[in-house]
Amino acid sequence: MAAALVLGSVCLMMLLADICAQENTRTEEFDVRPGGLEHSYTLSLGDNSCIFTYAAQGGTNEKWQISVGLSEDKQLFSCSIWRPQGKSYLFFMSFKAEVTKGKIEYSEAYSQGATTSLSDIPLKSSEYDVADTTVSHRPGSFSSSLSKLLIVAKRSHDEL
Repeated sequence: MAAALVLGSVCLMMLLADICAQENTRTEEFDVRPGGLEHSYTLSLGDNSCIFTYAAQGGTNEKWQISVGLSEDKQLFSCSIWRPQGKSYLFFMSFKAEVTKGKIEYSEAYSQGATTSLSDIPLKSSEYDVADTTVSHRPGSFSSSLSKLLIVAKRSHDEL
């Protein structure tokens, strides 16, 4: 009887931990559309948002994903944008990812390079700029290849 109670308690704690973890993240799929026009996609979690704005050319629509999350202590907000189905064949004319209610502490942008390999290659720091709340392409230096963008921001708190 005691073993069943302990096992039940452990299962309940694992279930609650899983539910809490799900409440701290959101992931959605969206289409990156070519045609040279600027498009935006926003995903929010609580009062924090990640806004991905881009213009791309070539090919057809591609399925991408955007994910946002909060750390357990709710001090950090993360935003990830990527193409899970493999290499992107679109040429990005521009990109910008913006976080609200926080200041960027870390970011990294990746391309897949010219090879057929699916491994991500970090963009050169000369290809993009990082400001307090945005990561964006650097005109004239960006290679037009993007496969993944990662951002971690320290959340801002309202003063009482």
